[in-house]
Amino acid sequence: MRRVRRVAEREALIFTPLFPYNTHKPIPKRFRHDVVIGVGGNIGDTVRRFERLMVYLRRHRTLLRVVASSPIYRNPPFGYVQQPDFYNATLHLKTTMAPQRLLRFCMETERRFGRKRSFKDAPRTLDLDILFYDTRVIKRDDLKIPHPQWHKRPSVTVPLGLMGARWRR
Repeated sequence: MRRVRRVAEREALIFTPLFPYNTHKPIPKRFRHDVVIGVGGNIGDTVRRFERLMVYLRRHRTLLRVVASSPIYRNPPFGYVQQPDFYNATLHLKTTMAPQRLLRFCMETERRFGRKRSFKDAPRTLDLDILFYDTRVIKRDDLKIPHPQWHKRPSVTVPLGLMGARWRR
């Protein structure tokens, strides 16, 4: 069941059984890394795809655990604006994966969900960005943490704020 709450002309919050989500179960200590992932997409039934993503992540219990998720935030695109509105959410995960392995896992997951990279800011089925990894700062060509410009994007700050204090580093 989906509930939609409009917050502006082209912005809305969408609530589903898994968005927002908070676990109340203890997480084994081996999942020692706190990670926040930004989730986005704007092709097809994105809300359904986000729900399927949560099921997919839960199947990878040896690699990660989902701690919390935000509601889904529908908002206009930026950059390349001649495309449908985006749906965005944030996920707080605990993981055993190192940052580079987590990046590979995210890219593999995007491909599994039909992501094709045609040009910068292009429409996409699923986009997974590592926003934070513990308190680390990483500056590599292929991975930058914290994610650049995260604090200037409502597509990140709104869901992150709605997720509450559970994600705080």
